[in-house]
Amino acid sequence: MAVEATSRNCTAVSDSDLAELADLCAQGPNPFSVGLLSKQAERWVLLTEAREGGRLRGFTFSTLERIGGTPAIILGAGSVSRMAKRSTYMRALVAEQLHRALMAFPDEDVLMGVRLNDPSGYELFKTLDHLVPRPEHAANGEERAWGRRLAKLYNLGNGSYDARSFIAEGDGTQPAVMDHSALKPGSLPGGLAGMFDSLDVERGDSLVATAWASPALLSKFQG
Repeated sequence: MAVEATSRNCTAVSDSDLAELADLCAQGPNPFSVGLLSKQAERWVLLTEAREGGRLRGFTFSTLERIGGTPAIILGAGSVSRMAKRSTYMRALVAEQLHRALMAFPDEDVLMGVRLNDPSGYELFKTLDHLVPRPEHAANGEERAWGRRLAKLYNLGNGSYDARSFIAEGDGTQPAVMDHSALKPGSLPGGLAGMFDSLDVERGDSLVATAWASPALLSKFQG
């Protein structure tokens, strides 16, 4: 069956929709509650869902906006089914996000930002460029500034965010990350797992990551 990804305004998300999202999350290590997901629906603009034969296979909350004049896709909580086609579901979610960015900002570079607590989440960036942070890369001042901007947007304040490691210390509550487990972790960039070694997942630590989509890349997602 074909996988289809669509987006809708969060104002159209019902209680039954939230229950469906929570059921999907229950499969993984980040079982978002209906209460957390409800807050995400209030906070973000869009809910993007990947479905196969009508069955929910993945989702992410997001907003598409300008941050300091720069187009940006900012992702909130999300999860992908642990089924064998999980990479396909992730690609569908990303393709839908990039398609919407193309429609809104066809001639501009677009940043994508996300919170992660597992290196598998980097599969989200597989088609994007200039991943930060990444192994053996010393982030420059502008890249660290983007990390701080996103940390502020995610309300990771009170000194919990370290701009050099891109890691935010948790407060014991569940972080609204993109929950994904790569089917083939060995296909991810070498050294990636080491960036997550210091995270205390039970405390709710997360890493703020960004990547970029050029106009040339976006043009491939015209639909």
